[in-house]
Amino acid sequence: MDPLKEKFYQKSKILKEELKSILKEKGDIVVDKITVEQLIGGMRSVKAMLWDTSSLDPEEGIRFRGYTIPELRQVLPRVPQGKEPLPEGLFWLMMVGEVPTTEEVYAFGKELRSREFVEQSVFDVLDALPVETHPMTQFSIAINAMQSSSIFAKKYEEGMNKNDYWDAMYEDSLNLIAKLPIVAAYIYRRTYHQGYHIPSDPNLDWAGNFAHMLGIDTRDFKALMRLYMTIHADHEGGNASAHTMHLVGSTLSDAYLSFAASMNALAGPLHGLANQEVIKWIMEMVEELGTHRPSKEDIRQYVLKTLEEGKVVPGYGHAVLRKPDPRFMEQKRFAEENIPSDPTVQIVWNLFEIVPEVLGSLGKVKNPWPNVDAHSGALLVHYGLKQFNYYTVLFGVSRALGVCAGLCWDRALGLSLERPKSITTDWLKEFISKS
Repeated sequence: MDPLKEKFYQKSKILKEELKSILKEKGDIVVDKITVEQLIGGMRSVKAMLWDTSSLDPEEGIRFRGYTIPELRQVLPRVPQGKEPLPEGLFWLMMVGEVPTTEEVYAFGKELRSREFVEQSVFDVLDALPVETHPMTQFSIAINAMQSSSIFAKKYEEGMNKNDYWDAMYEDSLNLIAKLPIVAAYIYRRTYHQGYHIPSDPNLDWAGNFAHMLGIDTRDFKALMRLYMTIHADHEGGNASAHTMHLVGSTLSDAYLSFAASMNALAGPLHGLANQEVIKWIMEMVEELGTHRPSKEDIRQYVLKTLEEGKVVPGYGHAVLRKPDPRFMEQKRFAEENIPSDPTVQIVWNLFEIVPEVLGSLGKVKNPWPNVDAHSGALLVHYGLKQFNYYTVLFGVSRALGVCAGLCWDRALGLSLERPKSITTDWLKEFISKS
């Protein structure tokens, strides 16, 4: 270990222990209206930003402009004979707070489809990368490569009036949302299918066309993608990817640069990458137990073994929610209606029965319930999308709807550059000593 790294490690180790002691002994002291625990603990629950497109209640879960996910299924337009909502309708709702008519959604869908052209230079950039490059890395690079077409960046350089920022940001946001399924499908096909690409189908909706280009061209998978793109679209503004979009956008970076940063946040194991960790953990359990249909007792023992090894059970627990994630429950409903006998799905349901009881008995977890990631992988595997490290790209395509809507509102409201005040640990220790 080099000298700087060694010194950093030693100092950080000491300070880490000091902070633990401060949290234990002085965590309830208020510092500028927040507690020491909140200050050190990632600003958890500090009300410090505006985000109107959705809100998250610990008991009720996510609401999009006041609508729960089950309510969205009832009010948002669908394709003919379809059961799942069209995510284009959700974007409309988040933008203006009104449920669109079927005619409005179809017209908006056509508008998106008219914007989906991706410059060849973007594909050239992707093709220059090693094929084994992580899909989220490819995704982030592709988004940055598309930035050369930013309308906001061009007009800002020309001297755009600040009252028109929202207009250019809206145009960029729609262009970005329209292009993302094209780029994401390209990454999937080049990485896992020898670069055999499937052309866009102009007669399909946004999510249905994404499913088609991935190469899983079935009615049920298209329905799953409509549901998936809807329930993953937004989760209020405080989560890492949404907050990153808001933060970078507050510097007047355009939608492409802001969204690329957002996706880099989503790629973290404590955020969106968790969805690939869940199914990976389940598959490791299946392999170790030697059966695709383990008993509940086998599952319980494997859960206990995971915890005893100092690991977490992926997909369980949430920073805010104190009940089962409604997004988990909506995916469970989809599975019950479409694939109830799938062995991996049944494992997920058994985990839902076992893990909360085990975690709750330990008394260390505020929320022992499953989050959205606990179910999505089982559904994707059933329909043939088994490449776990691609799952966060799907998450990212969906999340664009919410964070782009938020960015449009940021610029329309003229929200300021985000600039919280930081303090040093020496300042904190001195403050506490005087309290």
